[in-house]
Amino acid sequence: MNLALIQEAEEGLAGETAHAGWERVRNKLKAKLGEVTFKGWFSEIEFVAIEARQVFFTAPTKFTRDWILSHYAEEILTLWKAEVPSLLSINVALRSVAKERQKVAVQEQAVETVPIIAEATVKAENTNLLAYKGAPLDPRFTFENFVVGKPNELAHAAARRVADNDKVMQGCNPLFLYGGVGLGKTHLMHSIAWQIRRTNPDRRVIYLSAEKFMYEFIRSLRMKDAFSFKEEFRSVDVLMIDDVQFICGKESTQEEFFHTFNALVDQNKQLIISCDRSPSDLDGMEERVRSRLGWGLVADIHATTYELRLGILQAKVEKMGEVEVPAKILEFLAHKISSNVRELEGALNRVVAHSTLVGRSITLESTQELLHDLLRANDRRVTIDDIQKQVAAHYNIKFSDMHSARRARSVARPRQVAMYLAKQLTSKSLPEIGRKFGGKDHTTVMHAVKKVEELCKIEHELAQDIELLGRMLQN
Repeated sequence: MNLALIQEAEEGLAGETAHAGWERVRNKLKAKLGEVTFKGWFSEIEFVAIEARQVFFTAPTKFTRDWILSHYAEEILTLWKAEVPSLLSINVALRSVAKERQKVAVQEQAVETVPIIAEATVKAENTNLLAYKGAPLDPRFTFENFVVGKPNELAHAAARRVADNDKVMQGCNPLFLYGGVGLGKTHLMHSIAWQIRRTNPDRRVIYLSAEKFMYEFIRSLRMKDAFSFKEEFRSVDVLMIDDVQFICGKESTQEEFFHTFNALVDQNKQLIISCDRSPSDLDGMEERVRSRLGWGLVADIHATTYELRLGILQAKVEKMGEVEVPAKILEFLAHKISSNVRELEGALNRVVAHSTLVGRSITLESTQELLHDLLRANDRRVTIDDIQKQVAAHYNIKFSDMHSARRARSVARPRQVAMYLAKQLTSKSLPEIGRKFGGKDHTTVMHAVKKVEELCKIEHELAQDIELLGRMLQN
């Protein structure tokens, strides 16, 4: 293509007939796709010229270029053929590549044809230019350090399968890992990322929490740079989102996550999601998002068994090196601390640190004395799930109503009671409690606690209900 013609066309100084045709095509395309879709994808597409029975455009990013070609090329060509029946195809170049080649061509004083328009099938230079915005990976969380037992064997096997294969495995997209707090979901997520980076460093991986995903999305809107956000998250090979339950009730973030999910699946890219409950229990999540989360392989991590807890402690002691912890101490900890692995490992660390610092051997008596607060808490441990189930049964409502957005009094009042009890009977913060109730804001929990406190002063029956529920949960 003649360089001068392209330069003039880009500046709007030549090809007036072709540009008029493009304006008509644009108007028809806008009418067909709608204002929002058209503006989102075509506002930065620039018409260049028509030559050799082809229409040439430039796009600002590789992602935009690929999306236009894969989703709208036929539509654009059909509309253009109404203007120029002889047209055969469209070409979209990366604007930066085209201009750089144009600059080189000018410097070389090229007069005739120069290859400044990249074919869509040609790989663009420097494809791995994304700024990594994910969370840092913990070097301790690898497959080698993950202790496998019956409660987590399915999740572990699924994670290994996805991590060890270069291509997306059929039936494993997305891989959805779910389970309670401290059972190993994040460990597996980090392990997958480490394994992929070790065996296939060219694959682009982003791991981050759903909260960070929402933050980046909101920031892109505030900075009016939504295209960069879309390019970053829809151009990766593997996208890993931790604690997806956080976006329950966040409609705009769910909308963007939905489109990101679809874009990656369409490109046969891998998604790996973790959550504290199964897709079907994600109240506050749109049905279309819930449906997609359950498309692939859903693997749950059950509460740990005594054998698994003991194995985890033994493995950790081995990595500590010369520290000696009697077997009966490990057995005692595995039996007494059953809430989650994180707390179990924390207890072992306390025992070992105390022994090292004061120079005393580890005994059962010293362990019981040192961990008296933790052991007492585990003896009467009440979880938010326990509270929700007990309150739901007492008021004859569904457990899922605890996570829903329903505001009917028959549902809202029991939910407020459950929030109040969660604040009284657990050590969870207001934001943590809110997340367990379908992603509610901490101010919602605060309002519920104050509301129940006020009502208990004037409604004797409610006060009795709460006293009864409290006794049942702590016994």
